[in-house]
This record gives sequence, C-alpha cells and structure tokens, in this order.
Amino acid sequence: MTYPVRHPQLFYTTAPLPCPYLAGKTERKVVTDLSGPDADILHNRLSQAGFRRSHAIAYAPVCHQCSACIPIRLPVGRFRPDRTQRRIFRRNADTDCFDVPPCATTEQYELFRKYQSARHCSGDMVAMSFQDYRGMVEETPVETCICEFRDAEGRLIAATLTDVLNDGLSAVYTFYDPDMQHRSLGTYAVMMLAEFARRQKLPYVYLGYWIAQSPKMAYKARFRPAEILIRGAWRELEAQTGALPA
Repeated sequence: MTYPVRHPQLFYTTAPLPCPYLAGKTERKVVTDLSGPDADILHNRLSQAGFRRSHAIAYAPVCHQCSACIPIRLPVGRFRPDRTQRRIFRRNADTDCFDVPPCATTEQYELFRKYQSARHCSGDMVAMSFQDYRGMVEETPVETCICEFRDAEGRLIAATLTDVLNDGLSAVYTFYDPDMQHRSLGTYAVMMLAEFARRQKLPYVYLGYWIAQSPKMAYKARFRPAEILIRGAWRELEAQTGALPA
C-alpha cells in the first residue's frame, strides 16, 4: 500500500518594517503558504491560532518586545448589541446586503480607492491599482466571498472581503463610503457578519487583531462579549474595562 507524501509546512519570518499602527514601532510577521489541496484545513487551524490571510499567505505578528496585536473574535450566539450599535442597525434599515463571489469589479475598486484616500492616505494600500485590488480579492486558495452593502438606490456603500471557516466567518478587509459617517458602516458591517454567521450556524466572526493603543483597531473591543487569544487560549475580554484577562 502506498501513502501520499506529506510535505512539511514551512514558516518564514519577514524583515522588520515600520509598524502601520503604532508610531515608533517595527513589525515582523511569521508567514506561510496556504496553497495546495489542504488549504482550507490549514487555514481553519491557523485562523483558530490567531493567523490572518492575505492572498495565498497566512501571517501572524512576531514583533520583538511588543505584543500589542491580539487576535479577537466575536461569539455570535452571545453577541448583544449595545444601545449605540442598535441605533446604527436601525439607521441602516434601508440597506440591502448580498454575498457575491470574490470577483473584483470597477464599482468596488472605486469605493475602495475613495475609502483609502480618505481614511488611510499615508498607507501602502492607497496606491493600489485595479490589478492590485483584483489580486487582493481573487487570489484566494480558500472559500471566500464579498459581502456587499447597498443603499435604497442600489449604490454600493460598503463591502467586506470575507473568508468562510468551519467555525465562523473571517473579516479579511472592510471598506466603505467615507462620506457616510452618519451610518457608521464599519460597525454595521461587523453586526451583519454576525447575523450571517448566525444564519449559517457558525459560532464566530473573526475580526483580526485588536490593538488597544491604536484608534484604528481599538474599536473591535466594543463588540461584546469579545474573545481574545492569550497564551494559546481564547478567553473573554473583560466587559467593563476592555482589560486583558489575568
């Protein structure tokens, strides 16, 4: 009897680069290739261990003397929107949400460019061409979709590139119309992902990394009860203070 040859999974560490979230810090990542017939299985395991996906690569931070990036996920069965989040939900009652295949469109790209120019004008992604955006969306070895959010006139106002895991949905990247601040579309997108996961009987929405010191990333702790990955175990983020569990 012959058995398939299993090649070892190789992990690499990137060179230090300036941290995009904390001034004066540098970041390093451990990365691995997700390509191959077992990509979904590997992606599920790595996501549960705090990794994120970009294209066909899974990565996690391994920064020297810094552990500010903390994996965070939302248990959808226990999620209860607070008063502000309930108002945001009602404010977007005229919005329709659709799951579409991971195929880049000009409409998405124009919204993506507008978002980058307004919210991340000093970041690397602001210079992405349509082909770069297409690669971000379409170069995926795992089950992926785009959640599009459209207003009553059918205009695309937000989108979330989303991976489907065996235990939840992973929000890879969200962008939205920066002229519609009154809608709080980033918060609304997270709540809708939680609803989509609940309908599919998936227990979690993975939200990437929570960074308490970064205004761009600290908002994730407002979704309660959130769970964070500490020393290899998922534990509830303390409700009142947002503090790390002991």
